[in-house]
Amino acid sequence: MNIRKHLLLALTLSLPGIALAHTGTDGGAHHLTGLVAGVVHPFTGLDHLSAMIAVGIWSAMTARRIWVAPISFAGLLLVGAVAGMAGATLPAVEPMIAASLLVLGLLTAMRVKMPTAMAASLVGMFAVFHGLAHGAELGITGQATATLAGMVFSTLLLHCVGLVAGRMLMRTHAWWSCVLGGGVALLGTSLLVGSM
Repeated sequence: MNIRKHLLLALTLSLPGIALAHTGTDGGAHHLTGLVAGVVHPFTGLDHLSAMIAVGIWSAMTARRIWVAPISFAGLLLVGAVAGMAGATLPAVEPMIAASLLVLGLLTAMRVKMPTAMAASLVGMFAVFHGLAHGAELGITGQATATLAGMVFSTLLLHCVGLVAGRMLMRTHAWWSCVLGGGVALLGTSLLVGSM
């Protein structure tokens, strides 16, 4: 039991060293293309990693149908990315991504329960902004579809990691959701301040 706590703490403390997934300063050059690049990409950005795992933990700890919000996020991430690749834009994409981390972190920390449709709509709305950011950076290239498929696969995988972690926390140390959710909320706050 002690080992699990230390591993979780080590993982949490090592996350700030991971680069943000879409910096907005390199014109998408950090996006390599192809299936493998798409699979790897969500693991290389702290904003993605945090959002996906938070959705899973929150769902596992508060929802009866734990799969609905994660599926909504992945599906609307795809919709947003395709729209972004086609040139669609919305104002304040980066601030909304930061706000998503703040909100998801708080929901996780406080283990807020809400109706399934409301939870799915909320995470889905945030997912559209995450998708738009990546779709705009990917553009329409020959490998963009494979890259996007890899990103959606990894998104679902990270949601599953969050679901498993949330179930484990419920059985052992539910207070860890406060620590992890609080960390995600702080990350969102710092990104929100930085985007203004």
